[in-house]
Amino acid sequence: MLIYSAITSLDGYVAAADGGFEWAAPDEEVHAFVNDLERPVGTYLYGRRMYEVMRFWETASAGADQSPVTVDYARIWQAADKVVYSRTLKAASTTRTRIERDLDPDAVRQLTASADQDLSIGGPELAGQAIEAGLVDELRLVLVPVVVGGGRRSLPEHVRVELELLDERRFSSGVVYLRYRVRR
Repeated sequence: MLIYSAITSLDGYVAAADGGFEWAAPDEEVHAFVNDLERPVGTYLYGRRMYEVMRFWETASAGADQSPVTVDYARIWQAADKVVYSRTLKAASTTRTRIERDLDPDAVRQLTASADQDLSIGGPELAGQAIEAGLVDELRLVLVPVVVGGGRRSLPEHVRVELELLDERRFSSGVVYLRYRVRR
């Protein structure tokens, strides 16, 4: 299964117009929940920008000042394979990572079909391509109770996808989790 997961503002942005996403940092309750969602993921598919943000997790568990939930996520991320789609990145700076130049829908279908574990696609541009190509099976959105007014959209424009709500959860911080299956 290919899953698109995103932490997004209520108005649908993963980053504000200035590129900032500090408002998206989950509290301990949400972080622990996200960790449990990510545990079954065996491979992450990233665009270059998302990979550059996520590679923080390569060494995050080494810090003595890290919370247990942060260390847990770092270990989950480190244990998974990563495929980075980039035309400019020459080499990966993390283990278990390979570079591909373009998102090939047929190759992703093969990877998904042959995988023993779930795949997760991260980054709104790459995920948008995958959604448009009909590759994504589920969308998992963590809605943060903030309106940022513009920036990088979490979902692609001009693409219609019918969804079925599978799960929802409300957190004490006002964050809401929504899980949808793509209707085929």
